[in-house]
Amino acid sequence: MKKLLTVALVAFALTANAEEQEVQNTMEKATIEVPQWVKNVKISGYGMLQYQGEDKEDSEHNEFNLRLMRVIMDGKIGQFDWRAQVQGTLGSGPGASTCYLVDLYAEWVKHREFRIKAGQFKRAFTFENPTHPITQGWYSYANVINALSGFGDRTGEKSSGGRDIGLQVQGDLFPNKNGRRLLHYQVGVYNGEGINTKDKDNRKDIIGGLWVMPFEGVRIGAFGWTGSRDGIGEKNRYALSAEYDKNEYTFRAEYLHSQGMGADASLGDKADGWYAFGIVPVVKSKLHAKARYQCYRKAKEWDSSKTMYEVGLNYFFTKNLQLNAEYGRVNDRAIANPDKHNYNFVDVELDFRF
Repeated sequence: MKKLLTVALVAFALTANAEEQEVQNTMEKATIEVPQWVKNVKISGYGMLQYQGEDKEDSEHNEFNLRLMRVIMDGKIGQFDWRAQVQGTLGSGPGASTCYLVDLYAEWVKHREFRIKAGQFKRAFTFENPTHPITQGWYSYANVINALSGFGDRTGEKSSGGRDIGLQVQGDLFPNKNGRRLLHYQVGVYNGEGINTKDKDNRKDIIGGLWVMPFEGVRIGAFGWTGSRDGIGEKNRYALSAEYDKNEYTFRAEYLHSQGMGADASLGDKADGWYAFGIVPVVKSKLHAKARYQCYRKAKEWDSSKTMYEVGLNYFFTKNLQLNAEYGRVNDRAIANPDKHNYNFVDVELDFRF
């Protein structure tokens, strides 16, 4: 009887071991090795909710708006970084909302001194253009940036968020003893048509920028842009820029000049504009106060100028959730009646990241 029981226990143990080994083999076969580039993919995004109103005579309005929503995928494959970004916005009427590709590029980043980027991305023009819409700190980029950096461009180009399709080289040179680079350069060749659009005239826009960084947080730079717009003609632009950004203090000023006919021929072939702002912490990492002065002259004459004086506050519930509010006094001399040049403007936004 003892021999029989021993044989039975041995048989059970062998059977259990065999079944365990079979399960383990099955699990090993079912395991999928995830490629490293997939592990390097990061998905993020943000949304911007807006209320805006103004009391411009004969065209008063106030409205809630979905300013924009973006979903971003960032990744790395070997020595290349890549990004794909999609945006959703409201259209011109019910059911007319749109969703479209904003960024799609890859950049070789092996050397800080020389990097190459190809695809659809921000144009290499001005300090303000490439800043994030949330960290930029205002209800919108300055009017002159919108008009002369490829947002709703003076040439009639569709709103492209300051982006185009092309190829760009850039780098940071001359590290000091602390490793901080003192000079940045960037040069790009673009279709000149904005986002998601092939070249229409077989002529390319060339844009370049150069800035020095003599002290931590300080940038002083200049930019140039030459190109054309199908059916409009030549466009030649330059910008002069200065910025201090450190420890939650941000001060920036830029002047832009454009030569070349716009979509409205009656405005002539020149335009210019400038802005200056300061954003300072009232309560560190919690509450910022801000003030901005800006002017855009769409015909480079004072009779065509639109000037805004803005003040406001940005409150941070967390680093990923903030409430921005501002008031602006507007002087728009393009309005025919001089008694109606001045009006008030308010904007409140709830911005979040995920």
